[in-house]
Amino acid sequence: MSIHAPTRRVEVLGTPGDRHDEILTPGALDFITRLDDAFHSRRLEVLKERVRRSTHLAGGTPLVFPLATRAIRDDAEWRVAPPAPGLTDRRVEITGPPDRRTAVNALNSGARVWMADLEDATSPTWENVIGGQLTLLDVIERRIDFTTPEGKEYRLGPDLATIMVRPRGWHLLEEHLEIDGRPVSASLVDFGLYFFHCAQRQIDAGHGPYFYLPKLENRYEARLWNDIFLFAQELLGIPRGTVRAAVLIETITAAFEMEEILYQLREHSAGLNAGRWDYLFSLIKTFGHRTDFQLPDRSSVTMTAPFLRAYTELLVRTCHRRGAHAIGGMAAHVPGKDAQAHSAALARVRLDKEREAEDGFDGSWVAHPGLVPVCREVFDNVLGERPNQLERTREDVEVAAADLLSVRRIAAPPTSEGLRSNVTVALRYFDAWLRGRGAVALNGLMEDAATAEIARVQIWQWLRHDRVERSAVLTLLDAECEALAEEDPRALATEARDLFVDTALTPHLPAFFTPEAYTRHLVRRTETPS
Repeated sequence: MSIHAPTRRVEVLGTPGDRHDEILTPGALDFITRLDDAFHSRRLEVLKERVRRSTHLAGGTPLVFPLATRAIRDDAEWRVAPPAPGLTDRRVEITGPPDRRTAVNALNSGARVWMADLEDATSPTWENVIGGQLTLLDVIERRIDFTTPEGKEYRLGPDLATIMVRPRGWHLLEEHLEIDGRPVSASLVDFGLYFFHCAQRQIDAGHGPYFYLPKLENRYEARLWNDIFLFAQELLGIPRGTVRAAVLIETITAAFEMEEILYQLREHSAGLNAGRWDYLFSLIKTFGHRTDFQLPDRSSVTMTAPFLRAYTELLVRTCHRRGAHAIGGMAAHVPGKDAQAHSAALARVRLDKEREAEDGFDGSWVAHPGLVPVCREVFDNVLGERPNQLERTREDVEVAAADLLSVRRIAAPPTSEGLRSNVTVALRYFDAWLRGRGAVALNGLMEDAATAEIARVQIWQWLRHDRVERSAVLTLLDAECEALAEEDPRALATEARDLFVDTALTPHLPAFFTPEAYTRHLVRRTETPS
């Protein structure tokens, strides 16, 4: 399929699928072309800024609150826009990939918001990318009800969660869609297709086009998104300020620019979220070369760690000072058949959510419908009939740069079980991702790309600082590959192993495992695009 903009050639190179023509319409492709015309160069600029800053930090430049934006932080008067329809009460938000079963279960779960995740919980096969857009369109049109071949019915109920969509990050491309022979930003593809087809439909339904923005590293990236929202609204005749977007503070550099990020997005802001797993990944990726930033086993790094307490308390204070929602981090437990283990896991989830609610968060994330009741109960106990606790401005919180970076206070050597767990999670997640699954239940937890990233960068860090032996890693890796191949003949154990070696066992740490793995394994093109 191809269309001709006035000076641009757009080619859809992905293999055609059922109903793809409903999403890849000439109008939608023209809209993406216009987005690309306007913002392609600026996307490249923010990516260059990421590399520049990473180089400076690796060279010893201290990470501090920016002096250039002190006036924004000191100005006590400015506020973000008031909550949009459907986003006033967000005490429980559920996340997951936008496949049909997950969508129905999430929307019916009793959560106030469903974050349809086209990023970390979605393996970006072309079928998943377009299939996710079809799911979102069908949900809004209420034509998603279906019955499985086994006879199980999936039906939307009367009281559904509000939809927020998380597009892929700025570092990713969509290689199945080219403009003038080059791939388009995956962020613009995910945002553009959803906005074109669903923005007005959501407004007509009483809500609006709402988003979660991933992997932002600074205020410039927030400003870029804000300008995209302004451009898209004007292009389609959507009233200015209709879009709302929450930002995941899931990079260490963004933690130093929370107020600036809210300020750049203030007329479109839906607050901030404590993206805990990617935050740990970012911390290791940014400072893994330093001996004073060696985290212990992932399972032992809880949100009570001083540097994470500083991060979450600063997030609440920042948001509430500006009238924005503060949303807590993920509870990733997956209910299982072992009643005792399930009960213990729920107790841990409850304690985590109680801490968040007592700290002032307005809601929190869960990964499974079975966790909605406990999260809702905790926030009900604190909020009562109030929709949020924005009035708690947490003026008692004072966080210095050193507090956000005080990792050494929990430093501990890796354990054999921690090493084994990281190898298992990374390898088995890579296998699932290569086979088109982006959210995977492993050992009672819902793992996604963020947790796989933590697993691989921890191993890289431990190897760099001689905390583990390379031979020990390879022994565990080979044993896990063998076990995986025996358990599932369809497993891509060899490919997953290669991906592990290329991204965790190399001298230079790749920033993300996804870009090269996507190009090498997931790109499937038609032989002769038409």
